[in-house]
Amino acid sequence: MSAASRAPQRSNRATRVHAVRARRRAVLATGTAVAALLLSACGSGGTSGGGGNTNFVTGADGISTVARGERVAAPDLSGKTIEGEHLDVAAFRGKVVVLNVWGSWCNPCRAEAKYFAKVSEDYAGRDVQFVGINTRDTSTGSALAFEKDFGITYPSLYDPTGKLMLRFEKGTLNPQAIPSTLILDRDGKVAARSLTALSEERLLKMLEPVVAEK
Repeated sequence: MSAASRAPQRSNRATRVHAVRARRRAVLATGTAVAALLLSACGSGGTSGGGGNTNFVTGADGISTVARGERVAAPDLSGKTIEGEHLDVAAFRGKVVVLNVWGSWCNPCRAEAKYFAKVSEDYAGRDVQFVGINTRDTSTGSALAFEKDFGITYPSLYDPTGKLMLRFEKGTLNPQAIPSTLILDRDGKVAARSLTALSEERLLKMLEPVVAEK
């Protein structure tokens, strides 16, 4: 084989090696980001954002809020639910959405679940939609059992690796812990956030002001 014919082969091999290395770097970066997010799982809370002009205020009760004119739209939150059905949170535009990130393995999630079940039923006829994001459960079986145990009837997206959580823009009211709860206004923008388990009183404190907006 001549030197001229060997040169394209060397070039092709180099291109393939470069592509493989690039894919490995991308996978590593995603895995590192997910791991960093999930390290905060089931803790007592998190921080208030990623620096810069975050535009939100965190009260002494740990609830962060944003004025209507400064809110940021939630990212695309769609996929399969733990029941295997397709769900797109954007379909609830026009309603206030309570978005709760949880896992069946998470004790604080279990502590707050009964309050979410109750309030979701109380607000069922008031243009309020509850949606869960189930994460770090390796199968849907344990998640379904959790919902049955606590009487939760609203849908939950299945997000075992936390990819949906990483879609939120850094420096906004993003979910940084498990459990986390976000309130989306009728325009699909994030109005409030808590990074700790909620009592019924604190859940209503987040929800009621957004429901009252016209």
